[in-house]
Amino acid sequence: MTQTLEAQTNTNFLETQGFKNLQAVHLNLCVPQLIEAAIRRREGWMSEHGAFIAHTGAHTGRSAKDKFVVRGPIHGPDIWWASPYQRELEGTQFEMLHRDILAHFEHRDAFVLDAFAGADPRYRLPVRIITEFAWHNHFARNMFIPCDAPEQHTPEFTVISAPNFKADPARHGSRGETQIAISLKRRLVLIVGTNYAGEIKKSIFTVLNHLLPAKGVMPMHCSANVGAVGDVALFFGMSGTGKTTLSADPQRGLIGDDEHGWSDDGVFNLEGGCYAKVIKLSQEAEPQIYATTRTFGTILENVAFDMDSRKLDLDSDALTENTRSAYPLSQIRNAVLPSLGGQPKHIVFLAADAFGVLPPISKLSPEQAMYYFLNGYTAKVAGTEQGITEPTASFETAFGAPFLTREPHVYADLLREKIKTHGAAVWFVNTGWSGGPHGTGQRISIKHTRAMIRAALSGQLEAAEWVTHPIFNLSMPLEVEGVPSSVLNPRDTWSDPSAYDAQARRLAAMFHTNFKQFEARVQASVTASGPFLSE
Repeated sequence: MTQTLEAQTNTNFLETQGFKNLQAVHLNLCVPQLIEAAIRRREGWMSEHGAFIAHTGAHTGRSAKDKFVVRGPIHGPDIWWASPYQRELEGTQFEMLHRDILAHFEHRDAFVLDAFAGADPRYRLPVRIITEFAWHNHFARNMFIPCDAPEQHTPEFTVISAPNFKADPARHGSRGETQIAISLKRRLVLIVGTNYAGEIKKSIFTVLNHLLPAKGVMPMHCSANVGAVGDVALFFGMSGTGKTTLSADPQRGLIGDDEHGWSDDGVFNLEGGCYAKVIKLSQEAEPQIYATTRTFGTILENVAFDMDSRKLDLDSDALTENTRSAYPLSQIRNAVLPSLGGQPKHIVFLAADAFGVLPPISKLSPEQAMYYFLNGYTAKVAGTEQGITEPTASFETAFGAPFLTREPHVYADLLREKIKTHGAAVWFVNTGWSGGPHGTGQRISIKHTRAMIRAALSGQLEAAEWVTHPIFNLSMPLEVEGVPSSVLNPRDTWSDPSAYDAQARRLAAMFHTNFKQFEARVQASVTASGPFLSE
């Protein structure tokens, strides 16, 4: 099914959604056809090795504050309206936006993909992705799981992406020209005013965060891999913490790098591809991800290149620090296909601590697992955003606050029950700084981080001696094979221990302040499992 609409048996499947007078509909095109269309339409360029390069203009990342959810009785009482990422939208404003987008598509091409979100057939969501750009449809084809029999495909959710349409705040209830609007009742997502392709996949992840808990499935912003004996590990973390890098371990099979569900039967990928950050990507440190940047079918988003030679400059942040490679999971040599795994044996929470005070690895009690999951800590460093001149704490509940629709306790309760039922060990790993804050200390070596995680996943740390951090109340191992002992206790890496203590107490106070919003919903033992504040 790769022809235009006129050649299809069912010629009105888009007309039933309100589309009319379309110039052409390109349905379920293969990757070469989509690349040909994108080049013909001047949407991007080919690199010297055959990857497609797209630049997204002003929007080089998600517009998290421009996500809107239509309010209505269908939502129930547990919608998290207090979330800073969950803006309310009137149904009439959504309908006006929908009608205006349909008018925008008149006399334009539409690219359509029928696919699934979710590798487990029992929980997968049939989706239809309708895009204005050919390369956005290519992106969706890389990131979702294309349907093998599209003539039998019945979408349960539809995404319409129209980057060239600009929202009107007075008419559509938006903040500005950019808007990501979700109607759970209409089962429809509308994306306008942004060229950033990541909005397509993250909008469906937001939908799954709403739908899956009702089925007893925990949706997770995490990567997942599996060892030779079937031992599954999950890696939770926000952007920049190493979630993709650490899960792409050549010694383990990769289930997926970003979004997963955890059911009574085990873990399954919610996607069919990976969306890896590639800024300053090293062939030596990350050979598998590096190889994807030189592969036909990959999309390189906002990567700098030489216009004459088409050579890539992966070190350049001329357009953004958030340069990306979007590629199907099959490009990873040790990918697990289909992307299913058993019950997790290990869970790793990743934080890039720019204050330089958290231990590089610690083991969490069940109560601490809830505490750090709800806090979802990482840190922003100077220069990453306008106005940030020193390390800034960033708390993203469940390591995925921008994608949550329900109250945080819904996800925390699911995690608690699954950990209790299946006995997973939980680890807290700092992939950030040591010896001082960002600008003074050094980023913890990825070599050492890999060694610590491998020791945890292999069971080597079960026999380790442990000591409790006097401020963070975290259990730290005294020895890890392949890691200098001086690295394991962060206080020992600072030249001025008193400066370390002051910085550590400062961050500990931030944890306590942020956690107050959850105290009424958790047991007192969870609150008490956090850092100590007394001197």
